[in-house]
Order: sequence, then structure tokens, then C-alpha cells
Amino acid sequence: MNIKLDQPFLVLDIEATGDQINKDRIVEIAMIKTFPDGKEEVYDRRINPEIPIPLNISEIHGIYDLDIKDCPTFKDVSAEIKSFIGDSNLCGFNSNKFDIPMLEEEFLRAGLESGFENKKLVDVQNIFHKMEKRTLGAAYKFYCGKEIENAHSAIDDARATLEVLKAQTKKYNELESNVPFLSDFSKANKASVDYAGRIILNKENEALINFGKHKGKLVTTVFEKEPGYYSWILRGDFSQNTKMCFTKIWKEIKKEK
Repeated sequence: MNIKLDQPFLVLDIEATGDQINKDRIVEIAMIKTFPDGKEEVYDRRINPEIPIPLNISEIHGIYDLDIKDCPTFKDVSAEIKSFIGDSNLCGFNSNKFDIPMLEEEFLRAGLESGFENKKLVDVQNIFHKMEKRTLGAAYKFYCGKEIENAHSAIDDARATLEVLKAQTKKYNELESNVPFLSDFSKANKASVDYAGRIILNKENEALINFGKHKGKLVTTVFEKEPGYYSWILRGDFSQNTKMCFTKIWKEIKKEK
């Protein structure tokens, strides 16, 4: 691997019942972990989401309810998945918006902390969009000169993502071949506090609400003037990650008082 590694680097791809982070569930997860010495380990598992997979979604990734009815649930393998990830930094294609938040949501449902806030997250799609504005299939064709044989097979998509990242660091001189740089460069919104972008930071590094009637207002100001807003957030249709970020700010306010 031509990317400088100080710790394991893990590329992942997730297939799910849909794209709603707070409602949908993982049906397949594939991970390729590369160690600083170049050694690779692969993890590939299908998962019973415990909810039906919509037919239109199954037609995209090729996984149907019958295919996963006897597979373990995410909770069954959550400790195994977390152990495989270990101290790895994470990478994927559209992973900052989908794969990472989806995986964190599943960990939280299983009663585990992901620890993702301490990792560098490299999103190959964001690098690609900043450079070329295309999809994974087009990126694979553009950078690697090949077609993905089984698009939407998690392990094939993960492998293609890893190959694209390697090719990107070779093609663009401005891309430094180290994970911290790639993580920072691939962030779609560097000011986002939560994965969904419901909370962002202003130039003074203060948390702002980024949606609804209070958009643009300081979270602390809204919480102080309208305490019921925090309760509404907790009851609302938001991801667990977003709720946790609001809760952290809420607790800091209470601690100061």
C-alpha cells in the first residue's frame, strides 16, 4: 500500500435495508484491514436486520429476506465487528455520510460505544467528488481502468474503494499519502459536529443548530431560552449520534450552572 500508515487502516462497505440511518439496518458488512507492514485481513458477513428488506432495495444489492433469515443479528456479532475494527482508522466510499453513521447507530442499539470520534475517517467519494465528480463505478473505471464485476456486493465495493484510493494518491500530487491528511481532505463539511450535519461549528468554534426554526442559532442559547427543545430532540426522529451530540452540549450547560 502506498499510503503511509502508523496504525491499521480499514476500508469498509455496508449494504442495508435502506438509507435512513435511524430506521434502516445493516444486511451485509465487509472490511479490509491493512496493517503498517502491508499485511491484510478481511471480514465479510451477512446480517439478519430483523426487519424486512424492501424489494426495490434487494434488487439493488441482491440480498433478499430468505438470504439472511438464518444469519446472526448485528447484536450477535457486534463485539466481533468492534474487535476486528480495533484501533484502525476508517475509510469508505460515501462512508462519512452513510457507512460510518449506520455502523455507529447499530453499535449504539447493541449497547456498545463505537469510539469513532477518536479515529481518522477517510471518505473516498468526497475526494473523488472534489477532484472528478463521479460515482464509485466511474471512479473505478477512471482511476483503475476496470469495471466492478459485482457492483453492490459489499466485499467487491470495498475492494474497489481501496484500489481507487491507492490510485488517487498516485494521480494527485497535492494528496499527501497519509491518513490524517486524507481524513481532513475528504470531509464534506469540516464544521459538522454530528454525522448528519444537524449541528455545525461557526468560526468561533461554537455549536450552531443547522436545521428547522432555530437554524443558525447557538445550541446553548436555544437550550437556555427553550429547555423543552432538548426534550423534543430526544423524542424526535433523529439518529442516536445526533441525540448524543445534543446531549453532550446539554450536560455541559448544566455542569456550568
